Amino acid sequence: MSIFIVGGTGTVGTQALLNLLEAGEKVSVMTRSAERTASLPSGVNGVVGNLSDPPSLTKAFIGIEKLFLITPVHPDEAVHGQNAVRAAKKAGVKKIVYLSVVLPPDSTHIPHFASKIPIENAIRESGIAFTIIRPNNFYQNDFWYKDVMLEYGLYPQPIGSTGIYRVDVRDVADAATNALTERGLEGKTINLHGPDSLTGKECARIWSQHLGTEINYMGDDLDKWAESASASLPAWMVHDFRIMYDYFQKKGLKPEPADIVEAEKILHHKPRAFSAFCAECAEIWK
Repeated sequence: MSIFIVGGTGTVGTQALLNLLEAGEKVSVMTRSAERTASLPSGVNGVVGNLSDPPSLTKAFIGIEKLFLITPVHPDEAVHGQNAVRAAKKAGVKKIVYLSVVLPPDSTHIPHFASKIPIENAIRESGIAFTIIRPNNFYQNDFWYKDVMLEYGLYPQPIGSTGIYRVDVRDVADAATNALTERGLEGKTINLHGPDSLTGKECARIWSQHLGTEINYMGDDLDKWAESASASLPAWMVHDFRIMYDYFQKKGLKPEPADIVEAEKILHHKPRAFSAFCAECAEIWK
């Protein structure tokens, strides 16, 4: 079986790649340049291609049986994803596992949430067998805030007090790996959440507990967050994420009861807890 990962050098893709290699699968990963293939793990086939260049995708997908498609947050994300689906169909790919995002009906005004919808639709209409995985906000996003927490005692992600069921990237990768290597998950759209409703203050409290120092939640002020984020993120991304955080603050991001049952079926284990993730990080960071 030949598995191809688009997005195999990112947060989820890297973990899924390690899972697949451990399982003895033959894996190829797309990179934007030949030079970047040198950084891939031993035994991985690096293939040059670009989501904005459809002919390069068709060429890259030839001979591939299964595709794990991860589209990075980008103003043209919907176009990039649809390019990949069309190329997969032309190349004769037999299954697509797509990394989407939890999509409550009233969340489609969030730009990078909305970008996932045309890609999901293209996959369903392609005639290719598929599994769509829709995860919540990642625990591992907190890696971005390591220095701010350790140096200034602040937790800056403005997720508010309504509560979101954040999820471990390793669970997302486990779900993708199982969807790629097992039968019975075709045609399913699976919402993937963690086990706990987390607020900004609760995240700060848990980090404080494991880091052994006081971490304070920076608060819900999105003007303040945007001003700070503009130093490291492009303007379009700050705009996008501000809309997302406003939604989190007002609505949260929570599972339906059936989501928990379906998630455990695809994971074959219970979702990892945020506290356990923080404990692992604290041990390394200390």
